[in-house]
Amino acid sequence: MKSSKRVEDPGAWIESTIKSFINNSPENSLKNEGNDRAWMDPLVGFSRGDDHLYREFKEYVGFFHWTPGEIFTRTFPRSKVSPDELTVISWVLPHNERTKSDNRKQTAYPSERWVRARVHGEEANEKLREHVVEALQESGYEAVAPMLSPFFERQSSERYGFASTWSERHAAYASGLGTFGLCDGLITPRGKAMRCGSVVAHIKIHPTNRPYSDHHAYCLFFSKGLCGECINSCPVKAISEDGHDKVTCRNYLRSVVEDYVRSHFALEGNAYGCGLCQTDVPCESKIPTESDVT
Repeated sequence: MKSSKRVEDPGAWIESTIKSFINNSPENSLKNEGNDRAWMDPLVGFSRGDDHLYREFKEYVGFFHWTPGEIFTRTFPRSKVSPDELTVISWVLPHNERTKSDNRKQTAYPSERWVRARVHGEEANEKLREHVVEALQESGYEAVAPMLSPFFERQSSERYGFASTWSERHAAYASGLGTFGLCDGLITPRGKAMRCGSVVAHIKIHPTNRPYSDHHAYCLFFSKGLCGECINSCPVKAISEDGHDKVTCRNYLRSVVEDYVRSHFALEGNAYGCGLCQTDVPCESKIPTESDVT
């Protein structure tokens, strides 16, 4: 760490740091001809490192799933910090309206703008993670972005299949930013068409209020027995009333969409995306209400 400068209102400072990066950095770009922004004004939330939800995630997802204390201690083994001294900083990055509009028109494959957001937008998200960690460390706070950790791994959950040692969506849920839908996407006040990120830091920030107690509270299918429009949005029927079939979804992305993207868009590498269950649905850009489907 370069200094020990501390800030008076760390929550406001972190939120400003995140929003300033997304709203002003040239990194936030689709890298298309118009150099359009990938992400609009973000949402930011906080949760305690000893929040009971992180222990529950570990119990349900698998032993390999980190609590904030575990990834922090592994990153800073000489730092004697207890979980209650840690804060998980989480953010939601909403897609811009043009990207959502383009993807709404698709029925089998993603739009180019959506794929660019998946590729170059996530590159910006990685830069944001690095930026937040650097800002914290320069002010004397040890911090780690779990998704960028060399210890991060993909895993297999006995209960849920494809999993990993850290989940950005679960951190956002714990931090009061949204609840899960039928397709496993996170429904936030800015909707489900988004990506998210997080950092674990040795800093005390008051946790964001969670206006829900049920992890499906914002999904009309679970809360009201209504909607289910994402079922019809999936071109390979990977979503049903029983939930999200991760294997079918992943196979479509890897064996079909990658080939489509490679042959239609000027993007390097194994670029892919889909998002058809995130657009043209009532929860695309907001928390849906009964009036949206009745």
